Amino acid sequence: MSEAFETRRLADELYRVGREPDPWAWIDWAFAGPDGTFGGRWDDVYGRYRVLYASSQRLGAFVESLAQFRADPHVVAEYANIEGVDDDGVLAPGVLPRAWCSERVITRGVATEVVGSFVVVGAARTIATLREAFASLVLQHGLDDLDAAVIRLSAPRAFTQALSSYFEAQIDDSGQAYAGIYFLSKHGDDIENWAIFEKERMSGQSPIMSVDRETPDPDDDDDLRRALELLAIRMA
Repeated sequence: MSEAFETRRLADELYRVGREPDPWAWIDWAFAGPDGTFGGRWDDVYGRYRVLYASSQRLGAFVESLAQFRADPHVVAEYANIEGVDDDGVLAPGVLPRAWCSERVITRGVATEVVGSFVVVGAARTIATLREAFASLVLQHGLDDLDAAVIRLSAPRAFTQALSSYFEAQIDDSGQAYAGIYFLSKHGDDIENWAIFEKERMSGQSPIMSVDRETPDPDDDDDLRRALELLAIRMA
């Protein structure tokens, strides 16, 4: 029997922007929202397991973490039309406070407890399987179809979270559960990302161990500066 999904093994090295004392720690359940998730695209829609997000590239880790600071075009337009705007301590759209850097670390890690392969969610074989399995859910969410563009850009979180829960429950041809999801960033195909599923055997321990970490220096970190440039964010 051929596999229902395209898969790949986890990268040898992963990058993530996090906080001390352990930037690879699972988010505490106390911070889960009313729906039981943490708002991540590949969180479990049922709130049963946590997901650890990482990137194959150091630059990618910065891009994914900083994307929340991008200026919404509508907000920028409204901001520009407000008369008498000054610097009353309120940051303009698309501005990152320098304190963000001092409160975080950029870390490189390696897997210690990750067993199994990762579903390549955007692959043709995976899309074909999902399109058949989730036909009714596609309609429920008001989507025209299930394709790579929907998964990467426009699908509502509840939909992609349902896909995550589906993958987590599946078994491959060797009888092994899938370890997570491999997906390309919506900010560029050259950024490879990973969503690692929390498994019972992990007992709450992170499956990734830090090899090194450092506080990003906004004046001397090329990847940080590049990420800010790509996202059109300025430091203040």
